[in-house]
Amino acid sequence: MTSPAKAEGSGPSVALEPELESKPAPAKEEKKLEGRSPGQLMWQRFKRDRTGVICAAIVIFYYFGGLSGAHWFGVEPQYGRDVFAMLVYGMRTSLFMALGVTVLMMVTGIILGLIGGYFGGRTDYWIGRVTDFFLAFPQQLFFIAFMPVVTAFFVDPREATPTYFRAIAMLIVLWVLGWMGMARLVRSTVLSLREREFVEAAKVSGASPWRIVRKEILPNVVTPILVQFTYNLPSTILTIAFLSFAGVGFVEPTPDWGRLFANGAKYAEQDPSFIFFPGVALVIFVLAFNLLGDSVRDAFDPKSGR
Repeated sequence: MTSPAKAEGSGPSVALEPELESKPAPAKEEKKLEGRSPGQLMWQRFKRDRTGVICAAIVIFYYFGGLSGAHWFGVEPQYGRDVFAMLVYGMRTSLFMALGVTVLMMVTGIILGLIGGYFGGRTDYWIGRVTDFFLAFPQQLFFIAFMPVVTAFFVDPREATPTYFRAIAMLIVLWVLGWMGMARLVRSTVLSLREREFVEAAKVSGASPWRIVRKEILPNVVTPILVQFTYNLPSTILTIAFLSFAGVGFVEPTPDWGRLFANGAKYAEQDPSFIFFPGVALVIFVLAFNLLGDSVRDAFDPKSGR
């Protein structure tokens, strides 16, 4: 008879060993689902747009860039100044001036457009008439005619006008005659938004007009505002350059894009490069800003095909 010990030991040894309980694999940490704001979604779409990124780099270079070199673009025959250095500092003068003017125009247009579009009625009527009044002015001719009048009120014509005063006068004139396009754009957008369901729901809940405008309407007009800003800035730079070229903007010795064109026109017969390099720089900047505006619009619009 087979002993119990042999019987127990006759089978495979693994059968006698207690089965090891399989330990469950540690669960992987679940990824947290985080909501993304419209700004974050816009930034992700914008980073995928190579044209927009390149144009943004060009714009930043124009604000803070500038290479070093010994008379890369030549020297002015009359004063012996380096054209490249004049171009770099002239671009900065025009850019910072245009930035201040554009911000003022945008703020004024946004406020008046929001008020007229949301409240409507007589308020919208009178704001519209004021807008039409300023749109009736021939801007280019008015700039040339009004700039000397503004400076003559505060500065003796026999004395030289300080540079800071010329900058303030240009800022006021461009601001007063430049906010109407933004006001009309915001007004038309608000007119379509104020009848939407979320605005009606906010009214029913008892929200004040200020809260409705600030919380419900304004976030929905950010996209056209930013796009319009990217279009208005290069347009303002061209206007400032035109004023200086016509002799009613910045004058010697302040470097400015318009003055570079005016001086280049005098020296073009000796060397066309005096007007070629400022012209190319201006064209590249305006083109880059316009393409940047298209990229910003596409980044905010997820239905865009780009």
